[in-house]
Amino acid sequence: MAKRSLQASAEGIRKAKQAFRRKGWTQEYLASEVGLETRQPIWKFFTGKAIDRQVFHEICLVLGLNPEEIAQQPPDESLSLETISENTPDIDALVQKARFANYEKIQAQCGTLHLLDITRPIVLDDLYVEVNIFEEITSKRWLEITDLQRLDSNNFDRFNLDKFNQQRIPGLEAVAKYSKLMVFGKTGSGKTTFLQSLAVRCNQGKFKSDCLPIFIRLKNLAENTIDHKQISLLQYIYQEFSDQGISISEILTIFAQGKALILLDSLDELNEEESDIIIREIHHFSERFYKNTVIITCRLAAQRYQFNGFTEIEIADFSKSQIITFADKWFVAVAKNSLWEGKAKASEFIKKLELPENQQILELATTPILLNLTCLVFQFLGDFPALRSELYKQALELLLVRWDEARRIKRDEFYRNLSLLDKIKLLCRLAATTFTEGDYFFPETKIQPLIAEYLRQLPHASTDPEALQLDSTAALKAIEAQHGLLLEQGRGIYSFSHLTFQEYLTAREIVTARNSQTLQNFVTHIGEKRWREVFLLAAGMMQPGDELLLLMKQEIDNLVISNQKLQKFVKWLDEKTSIINASYYPASVRAFYFTLALPPDYPLAYNQNLALSLDSRLSGNLAIDLALDLALIHALAISVRMTTNIFYQRLSTIALALDLQHLLQDHPVLQQSLQNLHDELPTPEQSRHALKSWWEENGETWTSKLRNLIISDRQIGHDWQFDENELQILQQYWNANKVLIDCLNNAGNVSLATIKSIEKKLFLIDRHHSL
Repeated sequence: MAKRSLQASAEGIRKAKQAFRRKGWTQEYLASEVGLETRQPIWKFFTGKAIDRQVFHEICLVLGLNPEEIAQQPPDESLSLETISENTPDIDALVQKARFANYEKIQAQCGTLHLLDITRPIVLDDLYVEVNIFEEITSKRWLEITDLQRLDSNNFDRFNLDKFNQQRIPGLEAVAKYSKLMVFGKTGSGKTTFLQSLAVRCNQGKFKSDCLPIFIRLKNLAENTIDHKQISLLQYIYQEFSDQGISISEILTIFAQGKALILLDSLDELNEEESDIIIREIHHFSERFYKNTVIITCRLAAQRYQFNGFTEIEIADFSKSQIITFADKWFVAVAKNSLWEGKAKASEFIKKLELPENQQILELATTPILLNLTCLVFQFLGDFPALRSELYKQALELLLVRWDEARRIKRDEFYRNLSLLDKIKLLCRLAATTFTEGDYFFPETKIQPLIAEYLRQLPHASTDPEALQLDSTAALKAIEAQHGLLLEQGRGIYSFSHLTFQEYLTAREIVTARNSQTLQNFVTHIGEKRWREVFLLAAGMMQPGDELLLLMKQEIDNLVISNQKLQKFVKWLDEKTSIINASYYPASVRAFYFTLALPPDYPLAYNQNLALSLDSRLSGNLAIDLALDLALIHALAISVRMTTNIFYQRLSTIALALDLQHLLQDHPVLQQSLQNLHDELPTPEQSRHALKSWWEENGETWTSKLRNLIISDRQIGHDWQFDENELQILQQYWNANKVLIDCLNNAGNVSLATIKSIEKKLFLIDRHHSL
């Protein structure tokens, strides 16, 4: 059966161009002579691309040519590899000939990178960072949720999925280890760039120097073949080499000897019809030319087909060292800084990226596509944006829309019919539901009904439960395959690709809903550490944020009003602050004494970070009152923690802690009382046994005297005797106040009256809540 499309051979193109020049026509005129509306088929004809068979014949006849002499003859695929091998010339010389002929094309195809929002190509070697891979696909691991999620809501720490992943190995090591590879990776993980680097290395003789590199974007293979049913990978490759004087027999010889490195990029970018045909073609090709190295890339979850004999691997996220290497290169090559300026800028970038407050941004930066965005924002602003939600919004838009648009990809699954707003709303619903329930990993059986519930609410939604279930399954797989926002971390177990996205989308859901009940439910989490980032994001996005911040303050008060001992403690903070002779902000002084009042072995004791954030003047020389109280609490803490066995070693420490003459000039009575306590201590010249006996008999009484003295004179040192539950509430109270302060500092959409009202009442209970 005759092919429905034809293409000109290299010799045929030469003859056609000669005839065309003799005519003296333009391509537009030739198109009109053939009866075509555009000159595109004419351009394809002269560049050796496949065009409709009838159009091919018409062009030849108008030019006075014999179509059979101009057409590319299909390769004789009936030749056996044995026959080819028997007639093989010097294979090394043949490979070098083909490499030389194809060198410039590979460099043009693969030697540069095109980054989003960067208007010029970047030389690959100037930016590329060696990738690492996992030899086991993450989504195919047999794991339980309990293996992944070991987080306690009361002692929250941000998880790092790397600790659940297997050992990484360099990508080059994997290619050397396996001749047939299926390389999976999430959106923007660097799959294409990895293939480009292999092609360029091979082209330059730095990797598999005895092989011929061939790089093919599979979408181009599909687009450049008019009749999809006639797609031939071998024919396509031959056509790529025919213009360079390499014959089909020479290509077949190279394939027969296994001297080709064939790199097939982006299987996921094909539509369903193209995918089925090209998969069959790849299978046929790899079966016939089994000696060659073949590497295929595909997004995670986008392709479930398994190629016989292929090893599946997965590109790992960037490690800290890879992020540093990328930044060093980016701020020179992309930002066009000098080497010295670029290194300095990269160092500043990494230094700020590693700050605790930027941990969420660091999480995103483990994915190359988002690391590029982060570098771009930092280069433009000189810092990370104060309103981090803007950065996350850009990152979300990049993954949802811009990445596919830049690559001219149109997905044709059911999910494509959802508007961008619907997709974002769906993701917000999933994030808020799972995060509220404390789920960072969730089974497919839980997430699928949530998707179905959302889809059911859309106009023209199917009412058939089975159809709705199929649609929800398609949506889940599309979210994973197209955007990488949800990832399968084990068989049937999903998570958001970054906790940062789950937090941002949760905050966005709360802000969008913005009704009294939603906000009231939200603020009940104010004391939970894991909600901190959600509060910061929501406060920044809320327009205006007054209602949220006032509700947060009210809920903070509610943490302590149900316990009379805690109410007395907060009331004492206010009373103590009111008698302090210092010019600090009262809230900062209350925060200062909050920590001093806690047991000396409690984690918050002596932690003055929050007080400093309220008034930076506390970082200098403390006012006498505060310095004296800090020293006295220190002396009491030494005494409380003293034991009989170490008293002989620590006696001098206690004596030194009581030497506070420089702070007691205006407190002669207290100075004398402390001197009297000092005089009660035994002399250090006594024997170890005598010192131990003294503390055993007198230590508790002596400590009580010290405590009673500073209580009566300084109103500090109370033994509040908080139980474990009360200490936990105080920790929540502290965390909640810190979150509220950070929200006040970061929100630019709150009235001055609200800010002043809240600052005035920090670490206080409103009058209607007091005893």
